[in-house]
Amino acid sequence: MFSTTLHHLPRPIRSSFTSSRVCRKIVSRRMSTNPAIEPKVRKFESVEGADISSRSQSDGIRFRLVSYNILAQVYVKSALLPHSPPACFKWKARSHAIHSVLKNLEADFFCLQEVDEYDSFYRKTMDSLGYSGIYIQRTGQRKRDGCAIFYKPSCAELVTKERIEYNDLVDSVKADSVTCSEQKIETSNEGKDSRKDSRDLNDPLVRLKRDCVGIMAAFRINKPFQHIVIVANTHLYWDPELADVKLAQAKYLLSRLAQFRALISDEFECTPSVLLAGDFNSIPGDKVYSYLVSGNVKPAETIIEEEAPLPLSSVYEVTRGEPKFTNCTPGFTNTLDYIFFSPSDFIKPVSILQLPEPESPDVVGFLPNHHHPSDHLPIGAEFEICQ
Repeated sequence: MFSTTLHHLPRPIRSSFTSSRVCRKIVSRRMSTNPAIEPKVRKFESVEGADISSRSQSDGIRFRLVSYNILAQVYVKSALLPHSPPACFKWKARSHAIHSVLKNLEADFFCLQEVDEYDSFYRKTMDSLGYSGIYIQRTGQRKRDGCAIFYKPSCAELVTKERIEYNDLVDSVKADSVTCSEQKIETSNEGKDSRKDSRDLNDPLVRLKRDCVGIMAAFRINKPFQHIVIVANTHLYWDPELADVKLAQAKYLLSRLAQFRALISDEFECTPSVLLAGDFNSIPGDKVYSYLVSGNVKPAETIIEEEAPLPLSSVYEVTRGEPKFTNCTPGFTNTLDYIFFSPSDFIKPVSILQLPEPESPDVVGFLPNHHHPSDHLPIGAEFEICQ
């Protein structure tokens, strides 16, 4: 963890005007060489009732997963983030901070969204930290960011993977299945893709083509016993005026994930655990969130007419309750990021990554800032799988 304490230089002795001016130049030079961002990385805390040190290593599989919308550098502009210190915009400072955050989180799996420097930075940086990665870029020709899953080969072996491209909905969803009359759901106006689509959004073929993507992969964990874990990572569309599109994306995501789980289960004759993480651009309790957990709740507890094909629970909701926020900007501060898992008798969360309170000094003034290189916060959980 990095300290957020500010280290002040000694006050110069002003013996003359000239010496004072020289001291100011020295101070300015020293400050310019210091990193613009001093990352704040919080710790994992034990889930109530679960002693994370009570089991020996041989009793079960332990692994840690972190999800983080890293904020694509292409979106780091003063016009989109006028509240942020200008020094935080520079890629050199941000890349150093991102490297520090990822290193100190010490996850076995990372699900990252808005990755737009994959070949030039993330792949090389994560390789130096002992990770391998898989990546999918957004579909549109002008879209530079995408989703990545990084994993430690020392922990898990990649078995197979599949891409998820939500533009497939254009071909698979009938024109009358998505309407423009859905109730608007408040979410983050991220400023990304902020130019309104000038085409006819009443045309479902136009409305559904948002260039969003996801990726899912099966991993074999061999120690202390063999188990297959499916990890999926996605970033749903942001615009609150297209809430129906986000719901269509969520339904397509779970249908693909259910098919993938069935394929892995049949091929390897196993019951794989399923973990789904990402930026869902949906707040707790809205239609997207309610649908995602509808396969694991009683009918009276959900407003969703169609039940999800997979039983999923939010790891924060079943342990501490959903965070107060994972995205923190002047126009919007709320929770958009989640880690879902398939509840069963053999997998359980044993610790979760701490998150700041609204009054925490490192988030005052909104994000990104000198302590957080993204407008989102990382979320994470440690899981235990038993035989």
